[in-house]
Formats: sequence, C-alpha cells, structure tokens
Amino acid sequence: MKKDMEALFENRDLIHTTELGKIRIKKNLGLTCEDVIAWCKTVIFDKHTVITRKGKNWYARSSDCCITINAYSYTIITAHKVKN
Repeated sequence: MKKDMEALFENRDLIHTTELGKIRIKKNLGLTCEDVIAWCKTVIFDKHTVITRKGKNWYARSSDCCITINAYSYTIITAHKVKN
C-alpha cells in the first residue's frame, strides 16, 4: 500500500461529511440508509475498492460508485455512480 494511502486507513475514524454532503451523496447514489458515513466507509475499505490520490483528493472507486474524499480534512465531498 502506498504511503499516502496509509494515512487514509490510519485516520479512518476522522472520515466524515457535512449535512449537505449526506444529502448530496444519498441523492447521487439513490441511498435509503440513514448512516451515509458508515455506508461510505464500508465501500472505501472494501478489499475490492481501488483507492487513488490526485492532488488534494482521494478517490475510492468500487464497481458501483466513486467516492471523493479530501486528503487533508478527511471530508467525504461527494459520490457518484460508476457508468459501466
């Protein structure tokens, strides 16, 4: 695992989002669950998810969605469905 990705795993408890972020993520992904952060963490830390860092953001891409996380604040910014 790359050194910068280790920071994401080591700081998994700091991952959060704003109230507007929760609304945006639920809308973009069509989620019905209440705990959006827990859902996102499950996807982010799944062994099949590919995590890359570009500039100030990490991108966690699974087969279904891509979650954008700020690398400095650990804020989940947005998530989008992946088009196959």
